[in-house]
Amino acid sequence: MENKVVERFLKYVKYNTGSDSMSGTTPSSLGQIEFAKVLADELKSIGLHNVEIDQFSYVYATLPANVEQLVPVVGFIAHLDTSPDFTGINVSPQIIESYGGGDIVLDIAEKFTLSPAVFPELNSYIGHSLIVTDGTTLLGADDKAGIAEIITAMEFLLSHNEIKHGEVKIAFTPDEEIGEGAEHFDVTKFGADFAYTIDGGELGELQYENFNAVGAKISIQGSSVHPGYAKGKMKNAILIGNELIAMLPNNESPEHTQGYEGFYHVTRMSGSVERAEIEFILRDFTREGIKERKQNLQNIVKQINEKFGEGTIVLKLNDQYFNMREKIKPVKYIVDLAEAAMIESGLQPKIVPIRGGTDGARLSYMGLPCPNIFAGGHNFHGKYEYVPTRSMAKACEVIVKIVEKVGNIKNE
Repeated sequence: MENKVVERFLKYVKYNTGSDSMSGTTPSSLGQIEFAKVLADELKSIGLHNVEIDQFSYVYATLPANVEQLVPVVGFIAHLDTSPDFTGINVSPQIIESYGGGDIVLDIAEKFTLSPAVFPELNSYIGHSLIVTDGTTLLGADDKAGIAEIITAMEFLLSHNEIKHGEVKIAFTPDEEIGEGAEHFDVTKFGADFAYTIDGGELGELQYENFNAVGAKISIQGSSVHPGYAKGKMKNAILIGNELIAMLPNNESPEHTQGYEGFYHVTRMSGSVERAEIEFILRDFTREGIKERKQNLQNIVKQINEKFGEGTIVLKLNDQYFNMREKIKPVKYIVDLAEAAMIESGLQPKIVPIRGGTDGARLSYMGLPCPNIFAGGHNFHGKYEYVPTRSMAKACEVIVKIVEKVGNIKNE
């Protein structure tokens, strides 16, 4: 399957599907509409049934069962869009055949190199073929590798009827990178008992825990006065914002945390003396932890308002998504099933928490339990992104193994 999945992936990355949080539409970019149509045509051409693109460019399709007994319906999901954090226009991937170690030159003119000195995990892929960028764009393995892997696995199952399986559902969603991938997902129409997002990172990753996520927006009202006569009169909104940020806990930002540690992250600050805005994201793996972070931010705002006057700062908090572990734990067998599929594929599963979120987090709370499986890439959302070709082939193999295993479960 390796040659086929690589061929697909190299074709898919040519489509510019960067999402846009400011568009106010679903999907948020025209490239996703175009790509969805291409994928729908391909799904029909390989023989999948009930291929549909809905009004929001969600793509749905079905692999029919080839067994008569009633077994659970499993689904596989990936997303159409790439991150807006870095350009995905005119992606020109490079293939490094049998990586020999050392630095990989991405862009000779700009002297960008992919170096194991900075990314030591490269040393794990010596002797493997890698797909890298040309140093000017992201690659798009997040999540076009996942799409290529799902379709290649479905094609393999269609041509190997000796592998007995129940009905399999697949879906490709828009705008996952801006947190809207599950916004219009039709769980009932999808019709799966459980599913897996193929949207993880390195080979062997298996994830069923993610952050509880909160967005925070702070508006600061200052008072602009001529600086020559400002004593006792001016309230500088920018400086008030800086004071607020300085009151956050030390060493609880993304660059100082790992594993199960949560954080406060300032994502944007803008404004003038008269008015400023700050946007945060708050993250924690426990409900208690995220509640404490929200309360701490509210307490800081209260202190600032007591100092500078009521209404100086207005805080708006927005719960974005929750830890899927709460919904996965009662059906933990679906994680065990994926773990067994990886072991049978010759892999060592790496069960780690997602320090972020996936469509699966929200879908799990919408009634579709949905752990996350590796797509194989590294360094997503930037010019240092790469994906080993063997990792993509192994993802295809794991998908096939899961489908086969589910086909052996008797649905009561």
